[in-house]
Amino acid sequence: MGMTMTQKILAAAAGLDHVEAGQLIEAKLDLVLGNDITSPVAIHEMEKMTVDTVFDKDKVALVMDHFIPNKDIKSAQHCKCVREFACRHEITNYFDVGEMGIEHALLPEKGLTVAGDVIIGADSHTCTYGALGAFSTGVGSTDMAAGMATGKAWFKVPSAIKFNIVGKPSKWVSGKDVILHIIGMIGVDGALYKSMEFVGEGIHNLSMDDRFTIANMAIEAGGKNGIFPVDDIAMTYMKEHSSRPWKVYEADEDAVYDEEYTIDLSTLRPTVAFPHLPENTRTIDEIQEDIAIDQVVIGSCTNGRIDDLRIAAEILADNKVKKGVRCIVIPATQKIYLEAMEEGLLKTFIEAGAVVSTPTCGPCLGGYMGILAEHERCVSTTNRNFVGRMGHVESEIYLASPAVAAASAVTGKISSPEELGL
Repeated sequence: MGMTMTQKILAAAAGLDHVEAGQLIEAKLDLVLGNDITSPVAIHEMEKMTVDTVFDKDKVALVMDHFIPNKDIKSAQHCKCVREFACRHEITNYFDVGEMGIEHALLPEKGLTVAGDVIIGADSHTCTYGALGAFSTGVGSTDMAAGMATGKAWFKVPSAIKFNIVGKPSKWVSGKDVILHIIGMIGVDGALYKSMEFVGEGIHNLSMDDRFTIANMAIEAGGKNGIFPVDDIAMTYMKEHSSRPWKVYEADEDAVYDEEYTIDLSTLRPTVAFPHLPENTRTIDEIQEDIAIDQVVIGSCTNGRIDDLRIAAEILADNKVKKGVRCIVIPATQKIYLEAMEEGLLKTFIEAGAVVSTPTCGPCLGGYMGILAEHERCVSTTNRNFVGRMGHVESEIYLASPAVAAASAVTGKISSPEELGL
């Protein structure tokens, strides 16, 4: 019986010739990630262990991104805890104010994640790095603590679902629409503890930013991880960003998959997830009523990359944010912020009536920089629209692409760029 791409990576990390779905293994880790919310818990757990320091100061990444710059005393205390830990253990990859960014955009940009890696992070969207052909998955803070101490983690080898990507998307269809379409099709538990493996000639029509978005939201379908094959586009990205060696793994021809789906990119339309689950999807053509909105957020670990900002700026360049709508743009890293500034994108946003924030997760988890009040509605490029996710329990979040978010900011209701004649 052949192995999937994920199974091959895990077998190699466990020092085994072969693994099968459901098998328990202990695997070596290439990177352990934590942020300002999850790391303090892991640090306190690690202090209970009989270890002097982390297993490898170069293979731990601590990114202050959720409440940075600190929004209150509690968040300041959390960051202080992590800052002191990083200093004490001489953590190489510690990112604080001035050099930080949203973790899942920052780490690939810094070259810390490459093909063939096994990565755990105390954040559910750690699955993002599968876009580069790595096995990456979210874990709890206790597992993060064990990973920092030992450099190893236990896994149950996941079975897999194959998504055969074909065709070419139309202008306003992006990776966000692809993954929302898939989640709408299989449901929020459709890939529960499974590897979502994306293959097919259509992948060449998806940029790296598209792929990061798709892998990022694998968890919203219940997936253990999402993973893409390593093609020329991925290799070019890694050559530009990393000096680390990588290893390419390919699925065996006789690999076993629980299900297989074909996704024709040419048939997809801009897609929106209605409250209060990512699976409640409708295409823009299926929305018959006018849904007035109060706020738009363009950013997050899902859609705060430079391609996302370029798309939003293209729509806002000759338009204005509708009076009464708050439009918040959040570049995902300092580098992306600088690129957007040099390209004139920030000027475009501000002249259109939007505000631009320093990199932060902020409003995505109801932290700050855009909390919703009772009965308010937000179109957001983030990844979750659960009850109370961005503020009041009676607010509503509509998940969408940067294109739909920007167009909606202009019209004051959920809209596609086509409605603006674009």
